[in-house]
Amino acid sequence: FAATGVDKTSCVFSRLFVVWEEGNVTRLTRQSFTPSGGTPLTMPTPDYMIPAVLLEPFSGITMPSLTEFISIVCQGAMIFGGVFPFIPQYLDIKKSGNADGFSTFVCLNLLVANILRIMFWFGRHFELPLLAQSIIMVFTMLALTEICVRVKHRSEILASKEHKFTDFDRAYFWKWTYFTSYLQFTAVFTVVVGLMTWLFLDNMYYVETIGFLAVFAEAMLGAPQFYRNFVNKSTHGMSKKMVGMWTCGDCFKTGYFIVRQAPAQFWICGMLQVGIDISIFLQVYCYRNKAAIS
Repeated sequence: FAATGVDKTSCVFSRLFVVWEEGNVTRLTRQSFTPSGGTPLTMPTPDYMIPAVLLEPFSGITMPSLTEFISIVCQGAMIFGGVFPFIPQYLDIKKSGNADGFSTFVCLNLLVANILRIMFWFGRHFELPLLAQSIIMVFTMLALTEICVRVKHRSEILASKEHKFTDFDRAYFWKWTYFTSYLQFTAVFTVVVGLMTWLFLDNMYYVETIGFLAVFAEAMLGAPQFYRNFVNKSTHGMSKKMVGMWTCGDCFKTGYFIVRQAPAQFWICGMLQVGIDISIFLQVYCYRNKAAIS
């Protein structure tokens, strides 16, 4: 403006706005205004004045409804919600350097359950958020197992004989010395179940059976922890936050299964899982004044 000598207060500027009608872009609106603060003039721009190439990127845009938004949030909760209950337990073990209060058989339970659920998906496609949840849970359980093994290996005086998966000693199953043994078991189990699923994929009875075993194993998630608490007559070392998140997550998950009409195996075993969670909370109350047995 300085170079041309034009008074910018006398100029009129325009800006374009996208107009939404019934969730779709229908036209553009030009709003004119002056820098001096004059009254803006709003007028619709006729469609024939807007090149079609400019409107094309907006043609498929729709505003998500409230129902769709809630559905997206619920799916996100299903994918990542199962991981959060184990974060307090992981942090407690890392901070205290003691994993005695947590049963690593919980990790075994969830590894088996989620690997079976992944195989079940190939025979009967259920919702992708549930499949994604299973994949993420497998890696989460491996991480939790790793820190338990590392802490025990560091804190305990090991016997002269080290225990490995390749020893095939039933007395020390899932009590191996090194984390590599747990990885070997997970890999072997995945390959064996995957091969059987490939061979019997067209067999309805096999597919339904692994689907039931998957959700039943997950429903028994709290059983190893319940048994450990019962033997010790104490819940010392077990994260109460973890169990609380288990309960909230399982209630939400069971309701999600029912609303989304998931296979019957899912919501029936979900109700069983909620019952076990409540039983562990009863143990917390019953053993509140008792110390752990060394």
